[in-house]
Amino acid sequence: MGLTQGFGARTTASVLPASARRAAGRSAMGGVGLLKRLGPLEAAFETRVCEALVASEKWLQDAIGSAPDPRVAELTGHIGAAGGKRLRPLLVLLGAEFGEPWREGTIQAGAVAELVHLASLYHDDVMDAAATRHGVASAHARWGERAAVFGGDWLLARAAQLAADLGPEIVRLNAETAGRLVSGQLRELTGPAPGEDPVDHYFQVVAGKTAALLAMALAVGGVQAGAPAEHVAALTEYGEHLGAAFQVADDLLDLRSPAELTGKEQGKDLLAGVPSLPVLLAVAGEGPRDAELRARLAAGPSADPAEHLGTLELLAASRAAEETEALMHARLDRARLALARLPRRPARDALDALCDYVAVRTA
Repeated sequence: MGLTQGFGARTTASVLPASARRAAGRSAMGGVGLLKRLGPLEAAFETRVCEALVASEKWLQDAIGSAPDPRVAELTGHIGAAGGKRLRPLLVLLGAEFGEPWREGTIQAGAVAELVHLASLYHDDVMDAAATRHGVASAHARWGERAAVFGGDWLLARAAQLAADLGPEIVRLNAETAGRLVSGQLRELTGPAPGEDPVDHYFQVVAGKTAALLAMALAVGGVQAGAPAEHVAALTEYGEHLGAAFQVADDLLDLRSPAELTGKEQGKDLLAGVPSLPVLLAVAGEGPRDAELRARLAAGPSADPAEHLGTLELLAASRAAEETEALMHARLDRARLALARLPRRPARDALDALCDYVAVRTA
C-alpha cells in the first residue's frame, strides 16, 4: 500500500490536535503507571515525576504531529498514539534527579529519547515483519515497508531537531545512539562473523538495539540536569545492563505471553526467523530431551499455527529458557552494582525497583 493510500481524508487542523491530546493523556499514564508500580516512593518525588511525564508526553505528541502533510503526520504518529510504557522518558526524568531536575530542557529531553525509541520501532517492525505493535497494526503492515522506513527516519530527524535546542552534549548523545541503533540492526541483519560465538553476537546486537537507548535516556537526563560526571557514568552503565536484561526479558515474554497481554504477536521472533536468546541456547544444547526442539528449530519457521505453537511450548519449557532467565538475572545484578555508586535518593530506589519489575514481568 502506497503512502497516499490508507490515510483518511482528514486534515491536521481538524483531527490531529484532538487525537494528540487523547494520546498524550493515555500514553503519559503508561509512564505514570510504571512509576507507581515501582513504589511506594516519596510522595513529593512521585508527584514531581508524574507531572513531568505528562508534560513530556505533550512535547512528544506536538513533535510527532508537526509534519506539514497530514498524511505523513498520521503515519509518524501512528505508533506513538497507540500508547506504550514510556520507559525512556521516565528514565530521563529519573536520571535528572541526580542533578537539578527542574532545569529547563529536562522535560524536552524526555521527548527526544522517546522519539528515537519510536523511530527504532518503525524500523524494527519492518526488519521483523511484525504485523502488530502495541495492539494495533504496525506501520509497515498498514502503509507498506517504504513508508514505515521513511516514517522512522522522519522521527529520528525530529529527535535531532529537539536535541539541537538542548546543547552539543545532548546532540552528541543523540547522534551516538542513532549510530548504535543502526549498527545493532546491521549486525542482526548480517549475523555472526565466521567463528564468532552466536550468544556474544546476540549481546552485541542487543547493546546497539536496546541497551543504547536506555543508557542514552539516563545520560541525557543527568547531563541536562547538571549531574556530576561520575553520576552520569554510573547511570549510563546501569542503563546498559538494564537494557540487556530488558531485551532478554522480552525474548522470554515472546515465548510465554499471549498477544492480548503484550500487544505483540506471540512468538513473532520465531516466525520471523530472528535468533532470540532462547533459540540460540536451544540450538547449542546437546541434551537428549532437546533433540525434538533442535529438529524443529533447524527446519525453520512454520506457517502452520499448530506447529508454531508446539515449537513455542517446547521452547518455553526447555532448559534453554531457564538459562536465558539466569542470564537476565546476571545482567540485573550488574545493573544494581552500577546503581550502588549513586547517592541514595528516591530516584535510586525507583531504579532499583525497576530491576525487580524487569524480572517479575517474565514470570
